[in-house]
Amino acid sequence: MRIGVVRETAAGERRVAMVPEVVSRLARLPAEVLVASGAGAAALFADADYTQVGAQVVEPDTVYRTADVLLSIGPPPDDLADRVHSGQTLIGLYRPASCPELVDRLAAAGVTLISLDRLPRTLSRAQAADALTSQANVAGYRAALVAAAAYPRFFPMLVTAAGTVRPAEVLVLGAGVAGLQAIGTARRLGAQVRAYDVRPDTREQVESVGGTFVTLDDVGPAEGTGGYARALSDDEQRVQQERLAAQVARHDVVITTAQVPGARPPLLVTAEAVKAMRPGSVLVDLAAGPYGGNVADSVPDATIRTDNGVTVIGAGNLASEMAPAASTAYARNVSAVLAVLVTDGELRIDPTDEIQAGIVVTHAGHRTGAAS
Repeated sequence: MRIGVVRETAAGERRVAMVPEVVSRLARLPAEVLVASGAGAAALFADADYTQVGAQVVEPDTVYRTADVLLSIGPPPDDLADRVHSGQTLIGLYRPASCPELVDRLAAAGVTLISLDRLPRTLSRAQAADALTSQANVAGYRAALVAAAAYPRFFPMLVTAAGTVRPAEVLVLGAGVAGLQAIGTARRLGAQVRAYDVRPDTREQVESVGGTFVTLDDVGPAEGTGGYARALSDDEQRVQQERLAAQVARHDVVITTAQVPGARPPLLVTAEAVKAMRPGSVLVDLAAGPYGGNVADSVPDATIRTDNGVTVIGAGNLASEMAPAASTAYARNVSAVLAVLVTDGELRIDPTDEIQAGIVVTHAGHRTGAAS
């Protein structure tokens, strides 16, 4: 079996789906590993690093043409369906709900598509393969650093000869993996940190990393399935936005992390709430993307300054800014997935397996339940 590592082509994408450290695990499957030349360069992994651990470095077209399994991490290229062929297996973060036409073409071409963002996250044996969690950890950590760099004052309290400087007050919206990492990092930087989530059960987790849990009057709990919150009704969302506006206005930094895979994220910070913030305040929107964001004024992959002096950072791909760490974590996730899929050197799809039932999007010429 040949496993190929593609070179990512999406704008701003620096990560790579496999790192030299993890190549040896694939060799034990057993498998031959092909790496597209320059695939790891943006993540600081040279071609020579791969050859030293037994991988072959080849031209990108050779990877697509000859590999049995293709590994990727970023958004798929526009010509993906034209570059692959029947019998190949693609493993990546494809977000199939956002690209139904591509899914249909791959199914018709006889390509097996495995999308790691569909992993059943509540299964304990799936934790090592949870790529969304590994990348969210990186993004949450980076979000706190980005916010601190953009904030024109200090994060920690300082006692100086010229007087005492109060600590920054940070609000994190969403207490999932990214949110908890942002809370913990901002707290370690010395800020006073509060957090809000529509799932009251996250209070204990927020407090365990040093944050103070915020409760909004007239906004009820909204636990969903699979570890996610359920969508709020229009009335619930309106009340939530109104109550959050008062909280947002009193904080110096707001980090928003509420995402919905393959769908529009909830609007948490309205334009009116942004206008009420103090000059110099900072908003970091981890949900900013093609479907919108948590902040009304955020623009994906851009930083803007509002008329009232608020910095709004659309930060939907922060994991890519820490490409070496994010790539290493992702490569370990991929290795764990392959350990489930490969038996005696052959990739075998078993639709009765709970993990595979969640992540296999197309197989044997058809869509599966995971495609929806």
